[in-house]
Amino acid sequence: MTGGLPEVDPYEHDLARWGTSLAHTAELSLPCLDAVGARSVVEVGAYAGDFTRVLVAWAARSGARVAAVDPAPQPDLVALERAHPELELIRATSHAALREIPLPDAVVIDGDHNFHTVREELRLIGERAPGAELPLLLFHDVCWPHGRRDDYFDPQAIPPEARNEPLVGTEAGLHPGDPGVRPHGVPYPRSAAREGGPGNGVLTAIEDFVAERERVRLVVVPAFFGLGAVWHLDTPWSDAVAAILDPWDRNPVLERLEANRVHHIAQAYAAALELERHRAGQEAVLRRMLESSAFGVAERLSRLRVRLGIAPAQSVISKDEVRRVLGEGR
Repeated sequence: MTGGLPEVDPYEHDLARWGTSLAHTAELSLPCLDAVGARSVVEVGAYAGDFTRVLVAWAARSGARVAAVDPAPQPDLVALERAHPELELIRATSHAALREIPLPDAVVIDGDHNFHTVREELRLIGERAPGAELPLLLFHDVCWPHGRRDDYFDPQAIPPEARNEPLVGTEAGLHPGDPGVRPHGVPYPRSAAREGGPGNGVLTAIEDFVAERERVRLVVVPAFFGLGAVWHLDTPWSDAVAAILDPWDRNPVLERLEANRVHHIAQAYAAALELERHRAGQEAVLRRMLESSAFGVAERLSRLRVRLGIAPAQSVISKDEVRRVLGEGR
């Protein structure tokens, strides 16, 4: 992560909270940490601490230390550090932190989801840990939507030449399978408006890093927006990690499940947006009815018809009923 600290809701695209946290793949990542024998783990991009809590619970039983790197930690993450001495909170950008902190046994990269940021994070780690010294690297969001499409926490913090512009903005969104944008798409206003191509996306940055090195392996688990893992084949724990991840690496059944899942996330968002617009239209009509003198006259005539026995009582539609529907009471 780099740069400024705009107020954003990282869950705004996921109304039902369907799997935005790396915690959903903990059954794979934690056994990998055990296989490595990790005694130190750095999490880049902790934000509110969803996965950090999982790491802290794991560290409590394994005796490891966890460091969470985030320049704008949320209150829940700050409280988590106070409650757990095995957790250290580093209030810095990933690029600043990775230049200074001792390199751990494993690094979890889940910060700013764009090519420039991830590429620089990997460069810093690779220069400090060449060859088999490379820590186990775990990544989130290596599949849709940010595997091949940049997203920027703060676009102005990214060098202009490194930004994939234009951005989506607030009038459109993303839909799986569409490399562009859609009017009712999932809202990622700071994402690149086009998917694919060189220098675009988290997975692209990882693949470039791996391609430049010998005997470095990449695994992609296509679930919950994608878990990635990178390690050097000459480490003493390489075979143990491979045994855990091999059955899941680009597994075609998982790929279909994830494609179906994100499709339904996108469809659910579009349906919720359409429902909200429909409700807003209904509310506007009801408010015009409240302000209408003709509606007031009709209400009085209806009540008169009831008193004269011409119409049943339930036939009266009153302004009070309209106000109750609007949630305004009397």
